[in-house]
Amino acid sequence: MVEKTERFEMRLSQEVFDQVDEWRKDQDDNPSRAEAVRRLIENSLSKSPSIAGGEKLILIMLCDLFKKLKIDSDIEPDFIVDVIYGGHYWALKWKYQGLFHGYADTNKDVTEVCDILDMWAFIERGYNKLSKKDQDFLEKELSPFGKNIQFPGFDGNNEAEHLGIARFLIEKMDRFGHFKNRAHDLNSHSPSLDGYKKMLNIFLPMRSNLIGIELDAKQLVQIMNAKYK
Repeated sequence: MVEKTERFEMRLSQEVFDQVDEWRKDQDDNPSRAEAVRRLIENSLSKSPSIAGGEKLILIMLCDLFKKLKIDSDIEPDFIVDVIYGGHYWALKWKYQGLFHGYADTNKDVTEVCDILDMWAFIERGYNKLSKKDQDFLEKELSPFGKNIQFPGFDGNNEAEHLGIARFLIEKMDRFGHFKNRAHDLNSHSPSLDGYKKMLNIFLPMRSNLIGIELDAKQLVQIMNAKYK
């Protein structure tokens, strides 16, 4: 039985057409533009890894080299070869889920995490430099959250993307050294992101004026209070 299909019109920019044409060149049968777009859509929707002709050859050669050098790794070259020869590309995702998870951090989330880490670094430094009198003032104004103010982190269950970005920035990229020894303790175990966004609304307009100075007690109260409004 012939599968029922439906025709529809699509407009693409020349840049996208050029990318499609480049992809077509790598295919063994040099499909038409329409067929290329159809395959790309199907590949994307299936979420199974796909390997172009030239990439297959490179992978086979790398697998041979891998075995010859007797490299100790979790990647199994014989398995990769069997996948390529058999066309079992779905098996790559099943076996190596950490590689083929289909997720990528968004620029929005990265920027958000950076702003939040920067804000909390300012908050902690500012709090630690306050006089005892000002710390007592904060404790009273922010009761019951005004004592020993410290960044709680992100919720590992509901904010895993933000937590992962934060840990990667701190541990792998040596950014935000203020939190260096606490990267593994940044699971707040409760949703925190909405509160941080409210705090950012107060902090970000202040940041440009904080060059060489820290947050004072009144600014800290403003920022921290925003979290609970």
